[in-house]
Amino acid sequence: MGLDEALVRALTAAGYENPTDVQSRAIPAALAGRDLRVCSNTGSGKTAAFVLPALMKVLAARQDPAQKPKKGEVRGPRILVLVPTRELSMQVAKAASSYGRFVNYLSVTSVVGGVPYPAQLKALRSPLDILIATPGRLIDHIGSGKAVLENVEMLVLDEADRMLDMGFIEDIEHIAEQLPAGRQTLMASATFAGEVGRLAQRLQKDDVERIEITNHTEKHENISQEIMWADDLDHKHALLDHILTDRDVDQAVVFTSTQIDADRLADRLNEMGHSVAALHGGMPQGRRNRVLQGLRSRHVRILVATDVAARGIDVPTITHVINYGLPLKAEDYVHRIGRTGRAGRSGRAITLAERRDVSMIRRIQHYTTLPIPVAVVAGLEPSRPAPDMFGQRPDRGGMGPRGKGGFGNRGGGGYQGNKPFGGFAGPRGNDFAPRGPRPERGPFDRPQADRPQGERSFGGDRPAFADRGEQRGGGYFERKAANAGGDRGGFAPRGDRGGFGGDRPAFSNDRPSFNSERPAFNGERPSFKSERPAFNNDRPAFADRGERAPYAGKPGASKPRFANSGDSFGKRPRKDV
Repeated sequence: MGLDEALVRALTAAGYENPTDVQSRAIPAALAGRDLRVCSNTGSGKTAAFVLPALMKVLAARQDPAQKPKKGEVRGPRILVLVPTRELSMQVAKAASSYGRFVNYLSVTSVVGGVPYPAQLKALRSPLDILIATPGRLIDHIGSGKAVLENVEMLVLDEADRMLDMGFIEDIEHIAEQLPAGRQTLMASATFAGEVGRLAQRLQKDDVERIEITNHTEKHENISQEIMWADDLDHKHALLDHILTDRDVDQAVVFTSTQIDADRLADRLNEMGHSVAALHGGMPQGRRNRVLQGLRSRHVRILVATDVAARGIDVPTITHVINYGLPLKAEDYVHRIGRTGRAGRSGRAITLAERRDVSMIRRIQHYTTLPIPVAVVAGLEPSRPAPDMFGQRPDRGGMGPRGKGGFGNRGGGGYQGNKPFGGFAGPRGNDFAPRGPRPERGPFDRPQADRPQGERSFGGDRPAFADRGEQRGGGYFERKAANAGGDRGGFAPRGDRGGFGGDRPAFSNDRPSFNSERPAFNGERPSFKSERPAFNNDRPAFADRGERAPYAGKPGASKPRFANSGDSFGKRPRKDV
């Protein structure tokens, strides 16, 4: 493939003989200086596909005397690799050091969050060949002026879709503005649709090479997938304990949905005697490194992790992946199960699902376009049958009335039409199956003999709205009084106080009229202005209400308030200013 002899020696020592499909297509194009967009499954060798061409650029710069930095000069890295997570940066750094073990004085540095700044600043001032960084921490070093990116020859964006999901798009564009315009840009992503494709157009040249080896719809031939349905949390724990006690489990990764679930589940498994450790984004970076090192050295048999470990863990001895909690996105499921079956090995992926996870399971199967078979453990069978998760969906034929394909129609071709939707299989079968014609009588229209004592009738024997007053005896309160104490259950009056009893007159019939027998408001009532002294007639004018006390503060002036008059607002004289 045109690789340097030092790289071939390192690949041979690592046990590689033939390149994978993505490597055989990506490496020659990258060596020719083309920009690349690579779509490939996890575990297909994407890391080596861009690390080996990057090492070739480093070797070419070593042979050019003009590229040799002067004493004390900080020229920065030649290769910049941006990754979404710290675990993925460690994997890329490990691969670069492994493939470049025979390259003299190769310098590889990781700049990620959660690590003290002094060690990173020292590495950035030293001669540097390959820099692997997360966007957030690299932005910090660019802002402080410590990161020199003027001599970058190749920019690599690994898991570009994941970085955009994490909100790094503005950081990536800001970093790209600091790089030379003539650089080579390689991007690896699960998809280049939407925002990822628009970002690729802004960062890459027009003559980009597109390499798509596979996609998410292809089946993982070497990974067996299955679903085990659990009734509740205790049932899920019993299934998990049964799986982890299997002799076929060499090392396993148990994925949870939250960091709290990861810590709690790790503590529970530790109490049971398992060699277990937790891994999530809330842990310090030093502890995360020790956990991964323990996993690679086989001191940790079970890793309980969140989706932070769904990308970036490359441990060949992982035989099982267990989805204790389902991912938030369907594509993360593909990356989760990709932690097993690495480099052609066989693996097993088991999903422990509850009834609340039905919608997520449907989205996963729609994303992969493949049904996941259901497995049952003898003695731990669920109490209810497994739902039909990949059944045929109905034809949504509009929102018309019942019987004409509406949303609520159970006999037509609407949302709950005559095609099964794939609901829970209960005693009557599929819950979304057609239920036949609706009965003629309503749900409350039962025979009078079956109706309990005192129950209201809402059936067809209820009189029309206009005739209810004559049948029941007039107004609302009279009907309540008539029904008090009877079999209809009205408001019966209490003995110690008046209630809605029968002796109270009806509101509209016997009660005196508000305007007829009651004295008129403006007629017999004394007028407000006639018999009451007028405010402005009998009351002295404002200026004649009394002599004001002389204002001592200024000769010849009067105090602004009534100091000594009985009509004043205050009784005590105001103090002199």
